[in-house]
Amino acid sequence: MIDGLFASANYQGVKKMLDATVLRQEAIASNLANIETPNYKRVDVSPAFASELSKAIQSGGVKSVQQLKPTISVDDMAVAQNRDGNSVQLEKELTYLQKNMVAHKLQTQMITGSLSKLRSAITTR
Repeated sequence: MIDGLFASANYQGVKKMLDATVLRQEAIASNLANIETPNYKRVDVSPAFASELSKAIQSGGVKSVQQLKPTISVDDMAVAQNRDGNSVQLEKELTYLQKNMVAHKLQTQMITGSLSKLRSAITTR
């Protein structure tokens, strides 16, 4: 039961998604802290991470999921709106922050649900 729960690709995938959400929170905080820094480029979790995670989960390989690590990279899609070259936009960052908070809540609920099943199996006779 325990190995089946913690060693599944789905459980490990949710843990990696949670890692990415925490890292995205750090990126958003950095973006907001540097909103007035000239030539600052917006950063975010590398877009390749989501596709790599999806492929690893679909393959069912727990080891391949565990080996993935989200990283922060410069957001090439963000374009500077001012002459100072800064590509951070306050409204968009606040929207990303809200989306990230919702994703974090969903992911923690998924993990909690898995652990609740384990608790129920242990305490139920």
